[in-house]
Amino acid sequence: MAQATQVVEKSEAEKGEVILSVKNLNVEYRAQRGIVKAVRDVSLDVYKGEILFLVGESGSGKSTLGYAVMNILPSPGYIKSGDIVYHIGGEEIHILKLSPNEQRKFRWRHVAMVFQSALNALNPTLRIWDQLYDTMQAHLGHSISKEEALEKIRYLLEMVRLEPDRVLKSYPHQLSGGMRQRVMIAMALLLDPEILILDEPTTALDILTQKNIIDLLKSIRKKLGLTMIFITHDLSLAAELADRVAVMYAGKIVELADVYTIFYKPKHPYTYALIKTIPKLTSVDEKLYPIPGSPPDMINMPPGCKFHPRCPYAVQRCAEEEPQWERVDDGHYVLCHRWRELMLGEQ
Repeated sequence: MAQATQVVEKSEAEKGEVILSVKNLNVEYRAQRGIVKAVRDVSLDVYKGEILFLVGESGSGKSTLGYAVMNILPSPGYIKSGDIVYHIGGEEIHILKLSPNEQRKFRWRHVAMVFQSALNALNPTLRIWDQLYDTMQAHLGHSISKEEALEKIRYLLEMVRLEPDRVLKSYPHQLSGGMRQRVMIAMALLLDPEILILDEPTTALDILTQKNIIDLLKSIRKKLGLTMIFITHDLSLAAELADRVAVMYAGKIVELADVYTIFYKPKHPYTYALIKTIPKLTSVDEKLYPIPGSPPDMINMPPGCKFHPRCPYAVQRCAEEEPQWERVDDGHYVLCHRWRELMLGEQ
């Protein structure tokens, strides 16, 4: 049976301005054992000014989707099919149709990324000033003077709550993990992009530093009105920042809704299971419910619904037929055969 295409029709409640459209996207990686189907026929609209969270376990395809929308997939990854369209300045920009040089100019100017490991993303042999200034020069050339660049860089470092005089003369190893992450956020904002993608920006940071980064992102959003796509395995972070949440499993979005609906009225068993794994501060004795089993092999995936081997609600149909993308309510979509009868969010 052909895979279900995730086409989301906009309802009356979703008439916000679309800034990014992903259409029928398929992304694969070549491996020795075969082809890894990392993203499978995903369609998604991102609205201007929103914070959209992509959440899921490791290997669910969320980071691959983030890299794909900028067309910066690492080798041996490639986009097999689909389209990625930016709606910026009254124009439709199909990034996959741009030349390599045009794509390079487009990135960072319109869409920028904060990469997962700040220490690896920064050049250890260059001072922070050199890295920030080189980024501006690479894109703006002689259209900006050194003095103008310094003024902009100092402004952004102060925005991310860093002391410019100290940070600019430092090497990456002389800064803490939280400081390096804030430098990466400042670097991503250098050219005033409309969209900011953040790939696990709080990973490997202590709890206090994570809280500071979250507060910082809230402040940046309020000041700049950026559209953000936040990639994480930690669903609890969505409660702090998200407007909408897209839950990914086995390369597909299995549920999409506003953050309140995801937490209080989930319809997909995987979303429901993820929420139950989050410890609650209101009860010290509450039992945690780990999700049984392991994520599927992305080369040899099971038939039918890819979550069915781990799903306590699976029936024979789930093992034989992949579910279709269905509308639950305004802005709420789910990929499950049994969502109507299970009524998970009402238990």
